[in-house]
Amino acid sequence: MGGFFGAISHNDCISDVFFGTDYHSHLGTRRGGMAAYDPEIGFQRSIHSIENSPFRTKFENDAANMRGKLCIGCISDSDPQPILVTSKLGLYAICNVGIINNAQELYEELLGNGCANFESMTSGNINSSALIGALIAQKDSFTEGVKYAQEKIEGTLTLIIMTRDCIIASRDKRGRLPIIIGKRSDGYCLSFESFAYQKLGYNTCKELRAGEIVKLTADGCETLCEGSEDMNICTFLWTYYGYPNAVYEGVNVEAMRARNGEIMAETDIRNGRLPDVDYVCGVPDSGIPHAIGYANKSGIPFARPFIKYTPTWPRSFMPQNQAMRNKVAKMKLIPVHELIEGKKLLFVDDSIVRGTQMRETVEFLYENGAKEVHMRSACPPIMFGCKYLNFSRSNSELDLIARQIIQEKEGADGIKYISEYSDSSTERGKCLRDEICKRLKLTSLEFQSLPGTVRAVGLPECKLCTYCWNGKE
Repeated sequence: MGGFFGAISHNDCISDVFFGTDYHSHLGTRRGGMAAYDPEIGFQRSIHSIENSPFRTKFENDAANMRGKLCIGCISDSDPQPILVTSKLGLYAICNVGIINNAQELYEELLGNGCANFESMTSGNINSSALIGALIAQKDSFTEGVKYAQEKIEGTLTLIIMTRDCIIASRDKRGRLPIIIGKRSDGYCLSFESFAYQKLGYNTCKELRAGEIVKLTADGCETLCEGSEDMNICTFLWTYYGYPNAVYEGVNVEAMRARNGEIMAETDIRNGRLPDVDYVCGVPDSGIPHAIGYANKSGIPFARPFIKYTPTWPRSFMPQNQAMRNKVAKMKLIPVHELIEGKKLLFVDDSIVRGTQMRETVEFLYENGAKEVHMRSACPPIMFGCKYLNFSRSNSELDLIARQIIQEKEGADGIKYISEYSDSSTERGKCLRDEICKRLKLTSLEFQSLPGTVRAVGLPECKLCTYCWNGKE
């Protein structure tokens, strides 16, 4: 995924962007970047790998040496960003978050239309922001250029542009990712995460609508394109990606997760499937509030029979090698033997994707003496790799454990029955859960339903992106 933060002020704002960007570190693990502008020294830019060291450590010296009343920062799971672009619209810095699924086609089209060259990475791939900059340059203004890029790109494009005198921000045309504007007496900021600017003294000014484009100066926020109320914001922002303090479309992440757990427990009670266990526990970190909600509603005590060791271990998906990711995930879970040995446990995780790390967790619990291991997934079975963000992007959808099982049982025709496999009340749904239990050595398994997920968020389903669960655009 990724995230960004920007500020424009009557005063130097480098430290604001340094801390604001650092507060987005949970959204990405590969690269970080900052760019600033000062009239005396011009544009400044710094990019570092954050795979083995956090943003704050890598950028402390850069932030101390930068100057400027305009500054943007980016956490990226893809390309080095921000980059500097020179075009007929001038010199500016740009960064984006999203996916360009038709990048090669756009690249070839632009070359055919006379675009001379693109900034490439060492892999030979075109930097996505360079491609976006070339698309923007096809028009005579930033507003028209951004709208043109939004229309041409298949996928998701949310971006910020920093010129010498303003910051332009655009939320993607389907509103899958948020942009929130903060205001302070000396200027404005923009952020994915609302909590990122609250500690810096900004108050929420507005949340951009889908496709909305705004121009920020130190004195105001001007809407350049109104955007639309018709949106499909990513539901995984609440289920998994978002930090607990974050608020999207007025809905707090931590509150949604606790409510989600309560709904799962209500469903188990109503269906007579509430297991007889000693403790409810959550897989750290995002599974914990879902588990607390489940425990509160079910009356089963909440406990932490395993703790995640965070001082030195990176996030489990940081290493590019899958075997190393699995090893890291296993190494950082430390057991509390008194709460595992001889106990029947129900644990809640945010999702089941491939099932690899889940299998490791279950084996870990049994190795430490658990008597039974039940599992509840805080979202429906993942049936499709995401086309819009980096979540569950696989080389093949058969990497997804639910799709593997459906393929084995139904062959190519299985896709016609995905809705049945998602539903625990159908024979196919029961079959899917039984097979996952067998493969992962679970005593019982249930998934949150899509209606339950929607109810926990509290927004109409038509405003949520649910593609990875039901394949609906």
